Amino acid sequence: MFIDTAKISIRAGNGGDGAVSFHREKYVAAGGPDGGDGGKGGDVIFIASDNLSTLMDFRYKRKYAAQPGENGGAAKCSGRKAPDLVIKVPRGTVVRDAQSGLVIADVSGDEQYVVAKGGKGGWGNSHFATPTRQIPKFARPGQEGESLDIRLELKLIADVGLIGFPNVGKSTIISVISAAKPKIANYHFTTLSPVLGVVSVGHEASFVCADIPGLIEGASDGVGLGHDFLRHVDRCRLLLHVVDVSECEGRVAIDDFKKINEELLRFSPQLAERPQIVLGNKCDIATDEQIAAFKAYIEGEGLVFMPVSAATRQGLDKLPAIVYDRLLQLPPVVMYEPEYIRPEPTAKDNRAFEITVDEDGAFNIESKYLEKILMGSDVDDYESLQYFQRQLTESGVIDKLLELGVKENDTIRIGDFEFDYIF
Repeated sequence: MFIDTAKISIRAGNGGDGAVSFHREKYVAAGGPDGGDGGKGGDVIFIASDNLSTLMDFRYKRKYAAQPGENGGAAKCSGRKAPDLVIKVPRGTVVRDAQSGLVIADVSGDEQYVVAKGGKGGWGNSHFATPTRQIPKFARPGQEGESLDIRLELKLIADVGLIGFPNVGKSTIISVISAAKPKIANYHFTTLSPVLGVVSVGHEASFVCADIPGLIEGASDGVGLGHDFLRHVDRCRLLLHVVDVSECEGRVAIDDFKKINEELLRFSPQLAERPQIVLGNKCDIATDEQIAAFKAYIEGEGLVFMPVSAATRQGLDKLPAIVYDRLLQLPPVVMYEPEYIRPEPTAKDNRAFEITVDEDGAFNIESKYLEKILMGSDVDDYESLQYFQRQLTESGVIDKLLELGVKENDTIRIGDFEFDYIF
């Protein structure tokens, strides 16, 4: 089964927490703080693989998460950086933000594409030592890694796209001019997935040609298979528009040509302006009048017309050289520039919280950031409580409590920790 779109969730690793530790050594009466920093969380990286041709792997696995960084240790030992999560996709996959649809990355080159960044590691208590605070019993937690819902779209990378109605001979043509071996039969929708073929021109020159299946009237609205495969024409620099000039199936060649171009226009105005060479196929069974009438119409539209026959190879031997010469005059394959702007983490984002009032009148604060600080603090230590008090103020928790009407001696709960509010 050919799958060319997929929606998945990715999550980069959280940064490791800083450590609370004090130096312990024989004959050293009062060692200072030596808690190490946490390690960075793993990134989520996409790379292109030429061994993949479909997004089938993402049909069954929808969630991907990188590992978190290790927590810091004693003796100022930093936690280990987590390994990056590398996801392989077919070359030509466009990564978009699922909500906005903006392009995050076009995985078409050989470089690595960092789609989600891991969180930075937290600070150990050694960073908080000052002349007046010599035994800090608290540390900073690591940052959370980025989390995204993304949509993958496979847009084949090909210089030339073969378009046209089903059963007009596209598969036969690509099998003649390249080494591709598509399934060929005398019925509609024989080809159910795009077929790529490398066409050689001389000893060193070549170009990539794609047989785009399933284009029919209404394809841009989702009729037939064309809606799924029109996206694969996006990157093509040149279109070979194949038309059955013999009209052996009862269709009119000029009408077929117009209908396919209308679908291209409705799908993408830029795609409709892509240069075309029109191949009048099955000319071996067409009359001279049919070929002449269609040629006159095509040339009247300012396009190049070539009468060919895939069955007898008529006109196909010289086609690669003509196409290659035309490609030399055209810009390179279309690449999608990133549009998505990664939001910069702010203190407010990192310190997000939610306050609810329980039935007993207690104020319940839900905040992963504050819970982590409490876990790394000694609540019986005055300096630790001072630091925690500053975090409550800087994160906006105190202002929100006052807004909700907190009074002196009201109960405040953060995770498993409970205390009374005092002005």
